[in-house]
Order: sequence, then C-alpha cells, then structure tokens
Amino acid sequence: MSLVDLIMPKLGESIMEATILKWHKQAGDKVAMDETVLDIATDKVDSEVPSTAEGVIEAILFNENDVVPIGTVIAKIKVGATAGQPAATAAPVAPKKEYEEAKVVEEIPYQPSAAPAPLASSNGVRFYSPLVLNIAQSEGISMSELEQLPGSGQDGRVSKKDILAYVANRSNGNMPVRQETVSQPAAVPIMTAGNEPIPVGNQAPAVFQGNVEIVEMDRMRKLIAKHMVDSKRTSPHVTSFAECDVTNLVLWRERVKKEFEKREGEKITFTPLFIEAIVKNIKKYPMMSSSVDGDRIIIKKDLNIGMATALPSGNLIVPVIKNADQLNLVGLTKQVNGLANAARNNKLKPDDTMGGTFTLTNVGTFGSIMGTPIINQPQVAIMAVGAIKKRPMVIETPQGDTIGIRHMMYISLSYDHRIIDGGLGSTFLNAVSKELENFDPNRSF
Repeated sequence: MSLVDLIMPKLGESIMEATILKWHKQAGDKVAMDETVLDIATDKVDSEVPSTAEGVIEAILFNENDVVPIGTVIAKIKVGATAGQPAATAAPVAPKKEYEEAKVVEEIPYQPSAAPAPLASSNGVRFYSPLVLNIAQSEGISMSELEQLPGSGQDGRVSKKDILAYVANRSNGNMPVRQETVSQPAAVPIMTAGNEPIPVGNQAPAVFQGNVEIVEMDRMRKLIAKHMVDSKRTSPHVTSFAECDVTNLVLWRERVKKEFEKREGEKITFTPLFIEAIVKNIKKYPMMSSSVDGDRIIIKKDLNIGMATALPSGNLIVPVIKNADQLNLVGLTKQVNGLANAARNNKLKPDDTMGGTFTLTNVGTFGSIMGTPIINQPQVAIMAVGAIKKRPMVIETPQGDTIGIRHMMYISLSYDHRIIDGGLGSTFLNAVSKELENFDPNRSF
C-alpha cells in the first residue's frame, strides 16, 4: 500500500489560496477516483475537489474554514486500503474553535504588479488575518496593542494562537511585547460622496441605538465589499453617459426570438447583442481592454467579456465569455445562457470567472435607467446598460422633423482615468451606442 497526496489545486492564474468550506470525507473513509472529497472557496467562486486516487483517507491535514495556499498537501489517501482500517497517521480534526475562522481571503490590498505583496515587513505596514482582527475587536484590543504583539507565523505574522495567548496573559498581567516594533501611520478615513467616513480597520466598532437589526455579511458579500473598496482606492473613476435608440434591435429580437429558440434551442436575450457591439468597438479602441502595471499599460489581445450576474442570494458574480470576438451571435447566446445558468445553480468552475478584460453589467434588469458601475479590477473599464423604455422622440427625416415612439436606453461607461481620458472614454461609448442604433433589422442570425 502507498500514500497519495491530495493537493490544494490551482484554481486560476491569480489565485494563491483557498478556504476549505466542508469536508465530505473523514479519516478512515473510503473514496473513489474523482469522488468529491471537500468543497473549497476562493474570492471568485466555490468549487469541489475530487479525489486523485482510489483508497482510504489516511489523514485530514486542515480543518474547515482554514485558508490554505495553492499546492499544499491537504489530505493523504492510502491506495489499496479498505474502509474501516485505522488511520495510524491521520491528523485529527481540531475541535470546534472558540472563534470561528473567517471565510475570506487575507486582507491584502489589490496590487496590480505581478509580484505578490509581502505578508509582513519590518519597515512597513503589518498585515493581519481576518480571524486575528475579529478576535482583537471582540477582546477590545487596539491596533496599537496588536502592533506590539510578537508573532510566531511566517514573517512574524500574528497567529490565532499568539493573540489568544496574549488575551490569556493580559488577564494575568503578563503581556508579551514585540521586540521589533513597527510604526503604524495614523489611518486616514476615506470619505464618501456625502462626506461620511468609510470605517477602516483600526476604528472601534460603531455603537447603534434604537430599534436596529444587525446582519453579518456572508463570505461572498465580504469579498464583494473588499473588491469594491480596493477598486475605488486603485482607480480614479470617471463615468460617461450616452442615450441610445435601440428600436431596430428591439423589434428584430421580438420578430426572431421564437424561430431562434426553435432552431438553436436557446432563448436570445439582449445581453449577447450588447456584447457583440462591445467587442466590435474594442477592436477599434484596444485600450479599453487593458490593465495597468506600475508605469506600464498591458493591452489584452484576447477579448474576454465578463457579465455581471445576480445570484439568488442577491450577491453578484462575474462569469467570463472567453474570446468573445471569435463567436457569432449564436455562440455568444449559448455562452451567455450557459454561464448565467451555471452561476445561478452554483455550478461555475474556477476558470469561468478568470481572465476578464472588460465587463458588462445590466442595471436595467432591476428597473434602473442608468448606473455608475465600479471597475472590476484589474480591468480599466466597465459598461452599464439601463432599462429600455418607450419615449416620444424627435425623428429627423429628409422631409422634416417628426415625433415618434422609440425604444430608448441609457448606457454608461466607468473607466480608469489613469490611462483613459474623457475623450477616449466618450468616443468608445458613443461608438457602441451608434453600433446599437444602426442595428440591421433585416439581418439573419
């Protein structure tokens, strides 16, 4: 009999770690090849990890809610063993913790450069895991106290064991002090548009009075919140708007949708039509499909279009249509429907949310006529389409102006002002608008 390592799989180019959500197998359980052993989560998507061998689970090396680096051995499988045999070297799963592990990735700000940011620095800001920060807040430990704690983790990081030992020693009057102190600059509050401060990590928790209900964010909502704040800190956002007459497009879809579904087995929505117009114009303005790396602009030749999709929980996820410029309308429709259904049924694969170069969000789905979306880092632009409304409009004809009922829609583009100025942003937006307005009502699909 031999032991086979079960490795935390690589889940995408930029993913460096994953959280263990649930173990489906325990030490001593029999497992078949490709049978699901555990569920994991990244900041993009939840996923299942299958067994890479047939045998018996010999050891479970991490607990649920642990954050594990990619490539780490997470379990051992004894090949040729039968179920029920004692697992001599199996590491017992630790009992339920007093503090539940945070189901989020480390609070490391987004860095556009390829090199990962160090976890701790002797002459810079010290980083803490969400679990450590949660314990510190619960125990009333200030950031200045936290900075003085000696850490036993990698690069001097404070672990759960370190902070719990500090809490115990503090009650006895024995408080360990970090030998190498780090100067922590005072936190500067970030102001909202209404001049209200956004809370930062070292501020005391707010105290609310009156009749309130406090709801804890779920894991995905915490990640969304982090990404949105990181994006606003990273990119100076500018948003431009355009009004678009989509009458021809609406009438064409209404005319062909039954035949399209009968022939292709798919319902055609407006989304693939919008994506078609976007990719045609990114070809003309390639800067819209790029990212920023320090003083370098990385122009992405593969046009991978993300589409923001609402989940039943109310959260959003952005599956990506790879090489969208190489697909015809039927291909785009199949991709859009397939990814949307997979997202709503929690069937997305990790790769389905990776590699996006431009994002489309349809705020009109929820009744909004326009929106100012936040850029999906490390992209530099995101387009929002609003609800399509019938309105009386002035129509210019060779015989003179007239009033007619038209299907109108507002579209908006938020872009990174570091590399995209108002001229380019507005030109691209208007080009997409004209593409939709000049839609051929007699085209085939």
